[in-house]
Amino acid sequence: MRKRTRSYILFYWVVQLAFAQPSNPYDIVLQGGRVIDPETNFDAIRNIGIRNGQILEISTNTLSGTETIDVSGLIVAPGFIDIHVHGITNIEQEYQIKDGVTTALELEWGLPFLEEWYELRKSRSIINFGASVNWPITRVQSLASFQEQLSSLKETMSTKGLPVTKTMPAFGRSFYQELPLDRIPEMLDYIQASLKSGGLGISMPIGYLPGASTEEVFRVYQLAGTLKAPVYAHVREGGIIAIQQVISDAVLTGAPLHIAHMNSMALSKIMLAIEMVNTAQKSGFDITTELYPYTAGSTDLKSAIFDTGWQQKLNMNYDDLQWVATGERLTEETFATYRKEGGTVVMHNMKPEWIASGIASKGTIIASDGMPYAKLAHPRSSGTFSRVLGKYVREDKVLGLIEAIEKITLLPARRLEVIAPVMKRKGRIQVNADADITIFSFDKIIDTSTFEKGIQPSEGIEYVLVNGVPVLRKGKIVKNTFPGQPVYGKYKD
Repeated sequence: MRKRTRSYILFYWVVQLAFAQPSNPYDIVLQGGRVIDPETNFDAIRNIGIRNGQILEISTNTLSGTETIDVSGLIVAPGFIDIHVHGITNIEQEYQIKDGVTTALELEWGLPFLEEWYELRKSRSIINFGASVNWPITRVQSLASFQEQLSSLKETMSTKGLPVTKTMPAFGRSFYQELPLDRIPEMLDYIQASLKSGGLGISMPIGYLPGASTEEVFRVYQLAGTLKAPVYAHVREGGIIAIQQVISDAVLTGAPLHIAHMNSMALSKIMLAIEMVNTAQKSGFDITTELYPYTAGSTDLKSAIFDTGWQQKLNMNYDDLQWVATGERLTEETFATYRKEGGTVVMHNMKPEWIASGIASKGTIIASDGMPYAKLAHPRSSGTFSRVLGKYVREDKVLGLIEAIEKITLLPARRLEVIAPVMKRKGRIQVNADADITIFSFDKIIDTSTFEKGIQPSEGIEYVLVNGVPVLRKGKIVKNTFPGQPVYGKYKD
């Protein structure tokens, strides 16, 4: 009898231990926030349990965690994903965090020597990071006259990881050179090698490379179509015709295509351009586009964009250009002086109604095109996403909250899923999704940067978690915290 009693007691405790929950089952609990998941249109007050960098429970139940953060009265959204950045160091990332960004990717220009750059950034990045293959450099690698500059560039990417805008000037004359047809196969080999280093597709900033032939470009699209590697295109001169050209290349080759900053490419024809993209999508082609929520663009004054005839092509004059180093508007004389030395200008050439209509259009992604840090850098470098939520959703009511969140989380994640499977776990607030989470006050969120006063941190973002680790608490940066992980393409060795 005693043996049977002991057996019952032992069985009882085995069962209790099997079903018992640890006293603190979660690393972090987000309590009482308004949880929004753009993929399922979920919108309700819930508690979220996070462990080992993943969302494991979304519930009305009281959850227990090592740390509980009260987020009542705040919006709990997927971390914002910026697929078009040029500021890639931690200096820019601190501004990006305060704008709600948890993943920032250099895709329009890409980066050279990706293997070295990815290795350098490991365990040093505040947010998730990644880049596409830098097509301009792969074509330089196929030319014999730039080997010394290439060696210097590789060293730079291995030790400093500088933004491409600070490393490309040495190759400017190559942008005007046509690649000999017999060198194209070698260039394509360099592209594939860079994809094997983790590249997230292929950058094609054709507008900056007037020397690139139609055949060279088409061969790159053919490769992209074969590999299903997205092409990120800054189109040639010509506005709507140039947009038709890249769509044509994508349709003919089956290449996934993403057209950068449609607002500054199409200008007054933005709605026609977006209609073209939507028509292609309805016909089954993998083509997307983006825009940023400002009426000015920004680029290097020394680039091919400002070759002879730029005023007519861009419908601009000298005083529409603002020199970032000083904030001054240019004249014919200062234009000539600054163009020789090179540097960033802001181009004031868009109308508010163009931007509003583009933002309101279904399916358009929001991306910053954020520039490397400068005191008077373009405001998009620090305020893009807060501006969309604060101005265009709350103040102007151009679009709804869930739709806006979709444009800055789910849609960019989906754009990348064809090349980066990890993105299937981002851009969502769902069980088993990565715990990249942005928590903000809908009443307070707004950008604060201006063209006159320079970049400032956005307001209203209260908490940001990257892979389950807080990097922003109560609006303040958590210092010496580097949970950012690399986002690799599927062809990485």
